[in-house]
Amino acid sequence: MIRKTCSEGVGYSVVDLTDVRHVFAAAAPRCGGSLETQADDALKTIEAVIREEGTLGSIVHQVVFLGDYSQREEVRKIIRDFYGPEMPATTYVPQRPCDGGLISIEALGVGRKKGDVDILRFSDQLVLARHNNISWVHCANVVPQTAAAATYDRAIDAFQRMQALLRRADVRFDQVIRTWIYLGGIIDPEGDSQRYKELNRARADFYEGIAFLRDRMPVPQGTAYPAGTGIGADHRDVVMSCIALDTDRSDIIAMPLENPRQTPAFGYGCDYSPKSPKFSRAMALSCGSYATLFISGTASITNSETQHKGDVEAQTHETLNNIEALIDGSNLRRHHLPEMSSSLERLALARVYIKRKSDYPKVAAICKKRMGDVPTIYAVADVCRPDLLVEIEGIAFAERGTAGCTSGRC
Repeated sequence: MIRKTCSEGVGYSVVDLTDVRHVFAAAAPRCGGSLETQADDALKTIEAVIREEGTLGSIVHQVVFLGDYSQREEVRKIIRDFYGPEMPATTYVPQRPCDGGLISIEALGVGRKKGDVDILRFSDQLVLARHNNISWVHCANVVPQTAAAATYDRAIDAFQRMQALLRRADVRFDQVIRTWIYLGGIIDPEGDSQRYKELNRARADFYEGIAFLRDRMPVPQGTAYPAGTGIGADHRDVVMSCIALDTDRSDIIAMPLENPRQTPAFGYGCDYSPKSPKFSRAMALSCGSYATLFISGTASITNSETQHKGDVEAQTHETLNNIEALIDGSNLRRHHLPEMSSSLERLALARVYIKRKSDYPKVAAICKKRMGDVPTIYAVADVCRPDLLVEIEGIAFAERGTAGCTSGRC
């Protein structure tokens, strides 16, 4: 179901789900030189992958990691000129690539295998991909416009702008399945609080009363939130993006996953934050014999406590252990997804955030050994606790062996 190729800073996965081909690519420039030279090399590498897989023009979602965030407008022009009318929803993230380059790029393409895929490009912030009566809405690069300086106010403003963008595609916020929040100075103090705690307060207040994906779950859930990553960034502001799902099909199931090794983030005590982080450990989207698993930012935490303080290698292993426990068959069965199973080998895409750039070789070696040839972005970023040194997220796929999709078109 998954084909993967990785070499010389370039990796991609191809996932064929019945009649639709999904391509996940991660590219670091293979040359030095100017920002324009490096960006052009990374973009052309991704284009070559997409062309080879027969899905040219299919890129719908892209994330650009920048060593110097002040160059984002220059990069935006380069990218707009490169894609022209086929511009994907693109987020510019103020995180330095661990390999020392000026830029790295992650891209998602959704193209034809046998069936039709319609792509509606509203702007470089909003792209909708529709196939088999399923619409995937990609919302990117949402930044606050308020003059307020407080993290809480700026986060609320960004959430409201994201909601307004989704409305342009006739999608509600309760249909969001995955979010990313990049916050500069994430563990810095702010008044009597901390910037991450203020972000959590804003997210909790904005989410209040939203019944996420209630009509998609196989059994009623008392508490359900999208998968999410809240991670540090070099710039002081907040940047957000998300993916939402819109479909009338009754056979599409959404199931938030929690980890048996960890306390749910939304169940953390008030000693971590006055209002707990509102996200699920993963979101599973299932149709018949397949499931796509959106894995939230995961760190070296068991129950609710940080493990292996000061030891980046042990933290990396613990983080991967958490991901394994989250997506294995026993946990999927626990979440009403019987006979399905996944593993680190079934990751199609990964991101690894590393607090200290000097730890990159150690962390990358462990990830390579345990995850194999999965396209991976490595970026320098503070994690949400001062004692956490690494965080990992990804997209994995699960399969149910012989059971088929009821419609034959998943």
